Amino acid sequence: EVQLVESGGGLVQAGGSLRLSCAASGFTFDGYAIGWFRQAPGKEREGVSCISVSDRITKYVDSVKGRFTISTDAAKNRVYLQMNRLKPEDTATYYCAADYLGLCGSYFLGQGTTYLQLWGQGTLVSVSS
Repeated sequence: EVQLVESGGGLVQAGGSLRLSCAASGFTFDGYAIGWFRQAPGKEREGVSCISVSDRITKYVDSVKGRFTISTDAAKNRVYLQMNRLKPEDTATYYCAADYLGLCGSYFLGQGTTYLQLWGQGTLVSVSS
């Protein structure tokens, strides 16, 4: 079965760090663009960061630049999101999504929720003030 599984969420104090993991099952990430999206209560899902696995091109939304880092481990078939200096406004359920032959960029992050079909179940990140 083709699926994505996120892990690593939890409760952390402001200024703390978490590392989210997105694992692929039933396929490999070769040739994919992988994105992290988040949805806070009462808000729309938004793109956070993405990576094109083959050429390692990355993209971040302005609100997380300098604090979050996306990376991939081909041997483990995982994509990570290292989140540092977390803020209460980062509180959300974080989802990873995959797009075969997709391109990581502004369109992927800005419009991905409208066309991406492969999503994980999400992992909750709560940042207390």
